[in-house]
Amino acid sequence: MSAKSRPAISRFQIKFKALKVRSSRKVCEERLACKGIKPYATFTCSECGSNQCEECEALLHEDFRLNLHSRQLITGPSAEELCEGDCEDRNYADVTCSSCGCNYCYVCDHVLHSQGKQNHHRTKFVSQNEEFLSCEEIPEEYLPVTEEADIANEAANDMLSLDEMFSLNSNGSDILPDLFPEHEIEAKYNYNKCNKDSKQIKSFLLINEKEILQVRDGEQFISNLGCGNTQLKVVSIFGNTGDGKSYTLNHTFFDGREVFQTSSAQESCTVGVWAAYCPSLGIITIDTEGFLGQASNPNLRARMLLKVLAVSDVVIYRTRAERLHNDMFSFLGDASAAYTKHFSQELEEACARFHVDGPMSILGPSVIIFHETQHTNVLSKNDSVEPELILRSRFQELGLKVDAFSSIEYLGTCSNSGPTDFVQLRRRVEKHIQNSAVRVPRAPAVIFKVLKVLNDKFSGRIEKSIPNTFPDQYFTCSVLCKSCKARCSNSMNHEKEDIPHTSNKNCIYQHQYENRIFLCKTCFERGEKMEVSPKTMESNDSSWLGIAKYAWSGYILECTKCGVIYRSRQYWYGNQYPWDTCVRTEICHVWPMTNGSNCEEKNTAQYVIDNLATVSEVVTNIGAKPTKVLSSWVADQIAPSYWIPNSRITHCGLCEKPFEDLEKKHHCRVCGGGFCEDCASKTRVVPTWGTSPVRVCNNCYTDDSLPDNLSNVQNLHNPPEVTVRKLGEAVHTTLETVASAVSYPLGIIKDSAR
Repeated sequence: MSAKSRPAISRFQIKFKALKVRSSRKVCEERLACKGIKPYATFTCSECGSNQCEECEALLHEDFRLNLHSRQLITGPSAEELCEGDCEDRNYADVTCSSCGCNYCYVCDHVLHSQGKQNHHRTKFVSQNEEFLSCEEIPEEYLPVTEEADIANEAANDMLSLDEMFSLNSNGSDILPDLFPEHEIEAKYNYNKCNKDSKQIKSFLLINEKEILQVRDGEQFISNLGCGNTQLKVVSIFGNTGDGKSYTLNHTFFDGREVFQTSSAQESCTVGVWAAYCPSLGIITIDTEGFLGQASNPNLRARMLLKVLAVSDVVIYRTRAERLHNDMFSFLGDASAAYTKHFSQELEEACARFHVDGPMSILGPSVIIFHETQHTNVLSKNDSVEPELILRSRFQELGLKVDAFSSIEYLGTCSNSGPTDFVQLRRRVEKHIQNSAVRVPRAPAVIFKVLKVLNDKFSGRIEKSIPNTFPDQYFTCSVLCKSCKARCSNSMNHEKEDIPHTSNKNCIYQHQYENRIFLCKTCFERGEKMEVSPKTMESNDSSWLGIAKYAWSGYILECTKCGVIYRSRQYWYGNQYPWDTCVRTEICHVWPMTNGSNCEEKNTAQYVIDNLATVSEVVTNIGAKPTKVLSSWVADQIAPSYWIPNSRITHCGLCEKPFEDLEKKHHCRVCGGGFCEDCASKTRVVPTWGTSPVRVCNNCYTDDSLPDNLSNVQNLHNPPEVTVRKLGEAVHTTLETVASAVSYPLGIIKDSAR
């Protein structure tokens, strides 16, 4: 039976098997230096056994040992064999449309003829170099499938020709089902075996945001990784939220596949700690939650990330800041200090417990700072200074140490002209993975056990504190209490408004400041705060009576409402301290003086000496004038007859300066006149006054004729009168010397008390 005489088959009974499009372009199978999702291959190397793009081919064969490989340039097919549609991969033609006069692949054919061109006549494309196939030579995937017939029994009788099969009028969806999305996915991702294998790789949550391990034991950890019990190293990534940490891991270790979730939304797509196994390098990759993101407890997140850092062999710090910020230096410096102080000892004990060979915890992980910019230059070698030395100088300027890390490296890239280059980052990581001098690979079960030990050890409650952007220190007074170092709580420059320093914190007592005040206990029990201080006399006592009481019964404490409540020597013996009987003590702050000088330190000895000095000054001031009048009268009674009496001397005999009430008057031993201290400060020998020099006025001192007139002077002076005066001066001098002898140790005592 001919094909034309066969009964017609309804178009609803025909379905085609999934037909894959055939791309004419080869995809690079090395993926070492190329960028993008589908880098097209330009060369094929028989020794390497792969198709390579120009960048990968140059990188692979720059080694002299591989330079002799035989490479061939991949040539594309002729234009007649290619689809004339808009397919990205320049697919081979599969269908010929006589109405359009063009050749199309299955995808372009379905897209074009499902939008108002369903009645176009299409046939299978046959190239000019290809002969027509007989019915027996038609591949199985081109055969139609009938729903109501037994294909095994009626295949020979019901076989349609290709012309009849493609000439059937249809709506497009029945004869050519909507299979092109699957075709595109296969063409887009299924380049090579490596990408096929990476389809099975998935990340899993290792630690949630509450520091709770989500894996039961080492067996589940190995099962989730899918790595088996091989020796591995750990590579983790840190950085601020939104800097592309997950994207970096996906493109560095998984050929751009979304193993770790990425998102363009404002919310952070990585919460907690996620892990995945990279089979190409044989490492465990860990993605962490970003800093500066929304978190209920930032301190809890920071501690969780430090645990991950402790078990990592290589740490990538990812930043996309145009300039390196202080938060990166602060994190690495604080992490180094915490590792040395807390984690190092715990890791050593865990290694000894699990019998880990090799120096796992002598030094911390290697740190790679991956810095990506768009408009600024990255750090580079400048004046023979490596970028790593520049980084270490920055750490030193901030007072931070990074001695816990085995190494710190810098890798900068500027991506203003294209996508980010992750090839150099992968090479850096590979170099550290191959180096086992500092940290050796471990079994996955050991890595999990060490992480569990750290998580169990450091998993207590931690205070939730978020630093304020504008703390009170920006606006409050900077003065500190000398006793307790508490800061004044008033606003800045409050001294200009005569507002004293205050603080809400309780102060501490220090003996050197005597920062203890007394409150009347009786008034305090009535709800009043009446401050009392030691005094020498009552407020209503006269000076002489107050001094007499002070000398007899000591100092007093007087309340403005209750009167005198305490005397220090009220009884002959058994006197109690005031804080045991009548006063309540409070500790007050000791603030520096407003003029910048510190308030004087007070103590009991100083208090007693100052009160003694006060009494002396009172007695001196009260009796000064009567004593001066009395001493002047006595001096006149024993003075020689040629001296002018003190009562008649009102001004200096030379400078005529008037004498004040308490100013001392000096007599010249030659002429007997009264002079001030400046005009009678000279001394010379006067025969009638003995062989020692005595006080004379300036005129008599410079009078050269005085020796010639000694006879007149001797006649003027009466020796007995002079003798009485000399005796009075000797007694006065003796009394002054005794007073000085008493005053000198008193001054020493006062200085010591201070």
